[in-house]
Amino acid sequence: MRIYLIGYMGSGKSTLGKELAFRLSLPFVDMDQAIEKKYGNTVQEIFKGEGEAAFRTKEQACLHEIAAGQDAVVATGGGAPCFFDNMDLMNATGCCIFLDVAPEELARRLMNARDIRPLVQEASSKEELVEKITKMMKDRRPYYEKARFIVSGNRITAEEVIDKVGGSCE
Repeated sequence: MRIYLIGYMGSGKSTLGKELAFRLSLPFVDMDQAIEKKYGNTVQEIFKGEGEAAFRTKEQACLHEIAAGQDAVVATGGGAPCFFDNMDLMNATGCCIFLDVAPEELARRLMNARDIRPLVQEASSKEELVEKITKMMKDRRPYYEKARFIVSGNRITAEEVIDKVGGSCE
């Protein structure tokens, strides 16, 4: 069983993914960490030095490796489902779960992490950040909604995900 957690940055993919992996006795893979290990640079350094297009190509290559590997709970990057054939690949090789969190809550979570989140660095206030997230979510939602399951809320727990999915991801 391979479970891909998708959603906007700050939606809890990594935090929830670790807990879900533990409860399901599966390994946990954080795609951003896998990219950093494979390429020897942080996501922020890749964005800054090579640009978003180069990062997305590296992200896709890493996703293909993960999709061909062992069963796991995978926390994807927030934009991963929105580029190339990534969403189709994830749906074909596992079970996608979209963690749908309100833009206001995402902004609250991201306000103090803007310096390490390249796509939201320029937001100077919480209001500006909510506006940016809302716009990006509008663009990304059609990809996210291709997930097999959608779990909505501002405090999504592993229990909620397990209850919603049941044995359907096997």
